[in-house]
Amino acid sequence: MTAVAESMVLAAFVAFCRIGGCFLLMPGIASVRVPIQVRLFVAVAATGALLIHMWDQIVPFVSKQPGVLLPMIVSEVMIGGLIGLITRVYILALQFAGAAIAMMIGYGGMAGPGIEEPEPQAPLAAIISFAALLLLFVFDFHHEVVKALVESYRVAPVNVFFNPQSALVDLTDTLSESFMVMIRLGSPFIAYGLLVNVTIGFINKLTPQIPVYFISLPFVIAGGLVMLYFAIATLLSLFADGFIPVTIGR
Repeated sequence: MTAVAESMVLAAFVAFCRIGGCFLLMPGIASVRVPIQVRLFVAVAATGALLIHMWDQIVPFVSKQPGVLLPMIVSEVMIGGLIGLITRVYILALQFAGAAIAMMIGYGGMAGPGIEEPEPQAPLAAIISFAALLLLFVFDFHHEVVKALVESYRVAPVNVFFNPQSALVDLTDTLSESFMVMIRLGSPFIAYGLLVNVTIGFINKLTPQIPVYFISLPFVIAGGLVMLYFAIATLLSLFADGFIPVTIGR
């Protein structure tokens, strides 16, 4: 193998480490329902497509010395994993909000198969998570993640090692902003659950001989589902509007 061919292979592998690390945790592509072979082929295809445009930012810094190459590989995987993890945290926050909504309207009793994770999930939370993921791919937000990978070579070049302090700051800010966004999205259902349960509790105290709680449960679920029917479009729209500012915008 010639020196040029060897440098090309090393550059492609270094680029694959960052892109593959991102796709390893990126929502949708990193789902347990996507076969590992598909994830690998997508990462390889994206590496081949992006390497042409990032050639000057990768090849001059790639070294054949193991003492330089191995830390570079570890750094690239961690940088790519951080980008994928930041986007995944936003989706996990929505799954948490969906589980809270299902619990507040009394529809979270029986868990079903999850969408992103293998753990059981409330059916209502699974519907919300699936709709949000579909919305992200329909609006090409995965392209924004790829753009963030390209921009990351300007912020964190190949010859600069991964900065844990900056990564923790970014991750903490993403968690905080995601929590605030999901609180705003789920606040109507939280208020509904609190008001309905307090009202039922008062009625049950006034008529202790009647099992008001069991009688009212179908009406509570029906009211919550009607509320979700009118609010789901706005909820998903606000979720999509906050994706880029919370994740990619930093």
